[in-house]
Amino acid sequence: MTTTTKTRVRPAALILTPSAEARIARLMADAPEGAAGVKLSTPRRGCSGLAYSVDYVTEADPMDEKIVTPGGDFYVDGGSLLYLIGSTMDWVEDDFTAGFTFQNPNAKGSCGCGESFTV
Repeated sequence: MTTTTKTRVRPAALILTPSAEARIARLMADAPEGAAGVKLSTPRRGCSGLAYSVDYVTEADPMDEKIVTPGGDFYVDGGSLLYLIGSTMDWVEDDFTAGFTFQNPNAKGSCGCGESFTV
């Protein structure tokens, strides 16, 4: 008797919009030598407790969630996953500002400037 195991494709912990993927591609095109990808984490800072931080990484951490994008690898910090599951990350530019924005269903509140959040 042959047993087959079905594996379920696990959805990404974070949804990246096409605009966010394009920005990641641009960051990787201009990345410093030795950059392995771009990583999102949620360090403790700001008035609400947690903030979003996007930085280059030189090596993959096996605890991080890896999302392969057309422009390069994107990582979500393993310790931040619980705060970010189901979130959407976008890149928005207008006449005065440019930056990543987040729609986070786990956030219970945020500071007035939008730089930090609480869960």
